Amino acid sequence: MTSSVEHRFMQQQGFLDADGPACAAHFRALRFQPSIVGPLILLGIILQSRFVFAALSALLWFGVALPRWNVFEALYNALVAEPMKRQKLTPAPAPRRFAQGMAATFMLVVAVALSMGWYWTGVVFEAFIVIAFLALLFGKFCLGSYIYHLIRGRSELANATLPWSKS
Repeated sequence: MTSSVEHRFMQQQGFLDADGPACAAHFRALRFQPSIVGPLILLGIILQSRFVFAALSALLWFGVALPRWNVFEALYNALVAEPMKRQKLTPAPAPRRFAQGMAATFMLVVAVALSMGWYWTGVVFEAFIVIAFLALLFGKFCLGSYIYHLIRGRSELANATLPWSKS
């Protein structure tokens, strides 16, 4: 069963017709990528590794540029969907790709900052990444997708997808 927060999250991600049991399964599938990226972000922060952030940025940008070959969706489809006979993930809609591109950009900034010795720039952008990731993980709120809708002039839709929204 899908909660209204999960339903709003799916709409925020660009899956406007998501509803019912399929929505709940799709929501769980979309959490596969953060379950991989999250620990890698933590590793990058602990090690202050420009290589970890550069690699994550490259993987995310690859998925934005070539959504049909998104590495994380391909891994989910091969390791989870196929063996467990679940619905496969399809290429991400524009709001989700925008959010991935935003995360990729922030990770690239961290990688460059760490490479150049700009400690505080790296720390600030790492903090932004952590805050956005925690909002995604615990609040079921994707800042990047929300910003996408605002930029596209869809503030009513954006605000309706907030986890605490009553609509």
